[in-house]
Amino acid sequence: MTTAKLNFLIIDPQNDFCDPRGSLFVHGADKDSAKLSGTILRLKDKIENVYVTLDTHHLVDIAHPIFWIDASGCHPSAFTVITSDDLKNGTWRTTDPRHMQRAMDYAEALRKNGRYSLCIWPPHCLIGSWGNNVVKPVYDALFEWESGFKVVNYMLKGTNIWTEHYSAVKAEVEDPDDPKTKINAELIRAVQSADLTAVSGQALSHCVANTIRDIASELKDDVLKKIVLLTDTTSPVAGFEEAARVFVEEMARRGMQLCRADDFMC
Repeated sequence: MTTAKLNFLIIDPQNDFCDPRGSLFVHGADKDSAKLSGTILRLKDKIENVYVTLDTHHLVDIAHPIFWIDASGCHPSAFTVITSDDLKNGTWRTTDPRHMQRAMDYAEALRKNGRYSLCIWPPHCLIGSWGNNVVKPVYDALFEWESGFKVVNYMLKGTNIWTEHYSAVKAEVEDPDDPKTKINAELIRAVQSADLTAVSGQALSHCVANTIRDIASELKDDVLKKIVLLTDTTSPVAGFEEAARVFVEEMARRGMQLCRADDFMC
């Protein structure tokens, strides 16, 4: 592979996903991070731009347990799936009754877009917490790259409590009052202008998958030929391995390149 302009797009390389002590550790992500770090260091003089997304949440979030209660007043356990039918039949309701109608509208919007139902996650990547920080091997590699008088472009997603925000391109459901939930035009331009964009990060089944799908949707399939998924630097959430496999096969069929980190050259 040769390129005049190489970008790296690293999705959510944070402690809560990538460190075994994290609240939502993705099995294998610690090894992914070490592999990614080595790749960045090996190619640091050839990388023109680095974009890093940071999943960033409040404790009160529509996808966290605190937001919901059942008929007994108990919060849901992690990985509970809540559908619009669950809200209609009273299985779950919002902890604050004032939020119920908006939450019902959100669940219905998710049903219509057909990508995911609302999944309740352990509180993770909370603003200001250790879990929100970039995992050390990746941070150290990015620090070394920045020492060449370059600047990593960090992009926050997930601060809006009313919508999940897996994709770095846009939230699952747009909030018309919050520009941060709308199309990330800066990221779209960056991918469009690069000769090659190497993609890594967590998790393959969710944030990586949705980001690449949304990029392809915004820029059409031709852009996939300029995207290289570093396949051994990203892993799926446990239980979502099939979703990750389907994503990789679909995008590869449409033109996305697949490459192991050690084999990636530019």
